[in-house]
Amino acid sequence: MALMDVLLLATAWGAYFAIHSIAASLGLKHHVAARWPKLMPAYRLLFNALALLLLLLPVALMHQLKGEFLWQWSGPGAWLTNGLALLAVLGFLWSLRYYDGMEFFGLRQWRGDVRTVEDQESFRISPLHRFVRHPWYALALVLIWTRDMEPALLLSAVLITLYFVIGSRLEEGKLMAYHGEVYRRYRMQVPALIPLPWRYLSKAEAVALEQQAQSEKG
Repeated sequence: MALMDVLLLATAWGAYFAIHSIAASLGLKHHVAARWPKLMPAYRLLFNALALLLLLLPVALMHQLKGEFLWQWSGPGAWLTNGLALLAVLGFLWSLRYYDGMEFFGLRQWRGDVRTVEDQESFRISPLHRFVRHPWYALALVLIWTRDMEPALLLSAVLITLYFVIGSRLEEGKLMAYHGEVYRRYRMQVPALIPLPWRYLSKAEAVALEQQAQSEKG
C-alpha cells in the first residue's frame, strides 16, 4: 500500500470511529434530549442506521485497496482459524438470546415514545459476560484476526482493535453512570476483552450481582 492509501484508509476509519463515539456519548444524548425531546424515541434507530451507512465508506476503501496477501492460513492452521471463526459466529448467535433485541435496535424506545437518555434494559450478566465484559467485541476480534491478511485488512484490523479497546472504556463510563457500584464491582472481577482463567464470575456470583442491581434500582 502506498502512503497516501494508508492515510486515506486510516482517515476513513478514524472519522467513522469518531462519529460513532460522539453519537453514542451521553453528552450528545443529553443535548438532543434537552433541545429536541421529540427526537429521542427515534435516537437509537437513527444511531444504528447511521452506523451502518457510514461503515460503507471504510469497508469499500478496504476492498478497493486490497493487495497481495501478507499471510494465508493453510493446512492445520486453516482448520484451526476457520474453526475459531465458526465458533465466534455461533457464539454471537447464541448470545443474542440474552439481549433485548427490541431495545438494542431502538424499536422499543420508538414504539413506547421513550424520551429518556438512559438505556431501558436492566443490568444482566449473560454466560459470556461472566468471562469478558464485552463479548461481542471479543468475538469480533476472533473473526478479524483469523482471516487471511493483506495490507488493507491488516491496517483495518489494527485500527478496529484499538477502537475496541478505547471504545469499550468509553462505553463503560456510561455503564457505570447507569448501574453505579454494581458495575464497578463487576468490572473489577471480569476482564474486558480477553478471557483470563483467574478472573471470571461463577453463576452464583453473577446472580448475586444481578440481584444487587435490582435491589438498588428499587
